[in-house]
Amino acid sequence: MARNSEEKVELLPDPKRMIEGLRDTGYEFDTAVADILDNSIAADANNIDLRLDQDVRGNIRLSLADDGSGMDRKGLLNAMRYGAQMRPNPSSLGKYGLGLKTASTAFCRRLTVASRPNAKSDVLAATWDLDHVAKSGAWEILLSDEPDEEIIEHLDEVAPKSAGTVVVWQKVDRLLKDYADPSGKPAKKALKQKEEALRKHIAMVFQRFLDPKDKRARTVKLSLNGVPVEAWDPFVTSLSELVADETVPVELPSKRDANFTVKAYILPRREDFPSAELAKKAELSTDRQGIYIYRENRLIKDSDWLGIFQKEPHGSLLRVEFSFDHRLDEVFHLDIKKSQIILNEELWDWLSTQFLPAPRRVADNQYRDGDRKQIAKRAQGAHDASNNTIREREATAGGAKVNIVNPATGECVVQNPNGQFRIKLPVGPAAKPGEVFVRVVDSINNGLLYEPALIEKHRAIHINSSHPYYSKVYVPNLGKSVLIQGMDSLLWALGVAELTAYHDDTTKHFEDLRFELSRILSKLVEGLPDPELSENVA
Repeated sequence: MARNSEEKVELLPDPKRMIEGLRDTGYEFDTAVADILDNSIAADANNIDLRLDQDVRGNIRLSLADDGSGMDRKGLLNAMRYGAQMRPNPSSLGKYGLGLKTASTAFCRRLTVASRPNAKSDVLAATWDLDHVAKSGAWEILLSDEPDEEIIEHLDEVAPKSAGTVVVWQKVDRLLKDYADPSGKPAKKALKQKEEALRKHIAMVFQRFLDPKDKRARTVKLSLNGVPVEAWDPFVTSLSELVADETVPVELPSKRDANFTVKAYILPRREDFPSAELAKKAELSTDRQGIYIYRENRLIKDSDWLGIFQKEPHGSLLRVEFSFDHRLDEVFHLDIKKSQIILNEELWDWLSTQFLPAPRRVADNQYRDGDRKQIAKRAQGAHDASNNTIREREATAGGAKVNIVNPATGECVVQNPNGQFRIKLPVGPAAKPGEVFVRVVDSINNGLLYEPALIEKHRAIHINSSHPYYSKVYVPNLGKSVLIQGMDSLLWALGVAELTAYHDDTTKHFEDLRFELSRILSKLVEGLPDPELSENVA
């Protein structure tokens, strides 16, 4: 039976609905501007000047000028096409031919691109005006060989007597919320905050291009409102420890070879930085940990564990660099905004089970070592009142008598209502005068919260500062003397009660009791916040 004939019908999208709909592709302001900058870098610009300001009526204007290769009429029209033709160089930072338009119109209703391919050519400007498209009902772009003076002046400042391009946003309607007075102080302050956030974002995203010492990418000079943007290195490579570095080969479906690199850095703790200024610049925090993903030396995703782990304070010092080039775009399913990749199951498993566990352990240990130092510093003197209180009531509290047999081995004799028994206890002198009943130590075997001890022949307890109960319950309350005395007295009483009820047949029971008590308390405090230590990384 013959097939029915098929009629081919071209259905063009409605211009107004389509161009308005493409405004809502999910761009943030910072990522939108970064997409515009991608075009300048792809055009081999050495100098880029970005200006964000508003006039006396509060109208916002963004203008970006570069000294890149520029475009002739054909190139300009292609750049302004939704779904522009691919660039000859596949490693270009541009990817889908949509970023310039969708990123810009996400925040403005009038986008102008003006360019010249060489010094002898006139500047030609092309404009997408969303209001014009809505009115005309056509995919009409506005061309002019007489751009406004500001465009010409900006281009001549950045690219005097050479090729170059200017991108201008006008009718900016989605950057700031509606203000009663768009030119008033609140609006100006909000725009200034946008500028500062944008500066930080550009410094991070294009770090490899902005840092003259980084030879992985060519150097580009970039300024925002007249102030040079300085590179921000999230890994603080000059001070951090590189704990893992792997280059992983990948065979593509086309049988071509490619690879990606992964490096794990452990940053110093805040107190280990050479200066407070450098520590502040490193932005040490729980939020900044994670994987930083680079495509063609441009950051596309920052500080995210990609669903492999949850962010938690003990991982705050770990930052991972993940770099790949355009050959792996299809493998990683790069999205339209170049801000996300999707890991396949094999790579996800490799990262989570083979590459990341060792660096996470190092970061955790370094964080905890620093915590222990800070906790010990904070705990100094916090238990003095407890020692004084127990000293005054030790005799009336009663309980077992304990005598040392061998100080070297900790062998003691306990005399209690059940009889006389030999037992081993931690034995030693006081760390400081008067500290003979409650002493905080760095660790206790099996991670116990406390253990009975003998300090200068006094029945005492050691409290483990590494136990979560101490860090999450004790530390936040070290300044509350009565509360600390109450908790210390309770643990001291448990220790003395254990000695008083001791019998050779119950040794294992008491050990199990302390283990289970420590385990249960550890679980109960899991949801409590970590302490705010004065010199912590957070």
